[in-house]
Amino acid sequence: MSANATNPADTWTIRRVLEWTTGYLSEHGSESPRLEAEILLAYAKQCPRIQLYTHFDDELSDEVRGRMRALVKRRADLEPVAYLVGHREFFSLDFEVNRDVLIPRPETELLVMEALEALKAAEVSGRVLDIGTGSGCIAIAIAHRAPTAAVTAVDISESALVVARRNAERHHVADRVSFLQGDLFAPLGAGEEFDVIVSNPPYVSTDDQTGLEQDVVRHEPHGALFAGRDGLDVIRRIIDTAPQHLRAGGSLFLEFSPEQADSIVALLHASGQFEGINILRDTSHQQRAVRAKRVD
Repeated sequence: MSANATNPADTWTIRRVLEWTTGYLSEHGSESPRLEAEILLAYAKQCPRIQLYTHFDDELSDEVRGRMRALVKRRADLEPVAYLVGHREFFSLDFEVNRDVLIPRPETELLVMEALEALKAAEVSGRVLDIGTGSGCIAIAIAHRAPTAAVTAVDISESALVVARRNAERHHVADRVSFLQGDLFAPLGAGEEFDVIVSNPPYVSTDDQTGLEQDVVRHEPHGALFAGRDGLDVIRRIIDTAPQHLRAGGSLFLEFSPEQADSIVALLHASGQFEGINILRDTSHQQRAVRAKRVD
């Protein structure tokens, strides 16, 4: 992509750059090389992806090629595409992301859908608590779809909350999402109760770093990923304390890794504070989350 064009065959058109980048990223381990090539080129050109399809034979300027070259080099070094372009879609909303926050995953949308259903079934306007909000994607998506809900979002990282607040402004819900800095439930008032508590907490075992994709291990915040030898350190604390802040009959939703399902159900039963414990499956039919209701 660095050579100067001397004849039409050497011209770096959109089509040619996409083909070259797709092959290059595939050689460097990308599982979706064509998609990533399109996202990066659209970002380098500052245009919608659809515009690439309608201008396949347009020649790229040296400036755009230079930006694209730098992006591809960073991606080949396993920097996540979402960090390269600074955003990721979640629940049909576009969220700013950077290395201070975990990149939103499609499977986490399950938490939003279930929380919204719980609010609807309870027939209440609803107070919602999002523990470990990160980019704010869960809290903001709930507030966006449930305009009468009052949402509180907590994170231990002030840097993450800076990103979350910008996302709330971006999606016009800043007046209904309150952001608090602190460790899990610590920033809340004594006896403060919610209708729904939701969390995508750290749940990866510290022994499993080699099993994760290396772009995740090398670039995403470890505090949002790892939680002790069995990955349950944070989840245990949430289950222990959530009953103090969940109204009777209120719902707790937790995301986890599929192999942790039995352990989490056992923890919820052992607490003696929850009933109606149900494992929820994501779109890949993996056990991905749990719903538990606080006993009346």
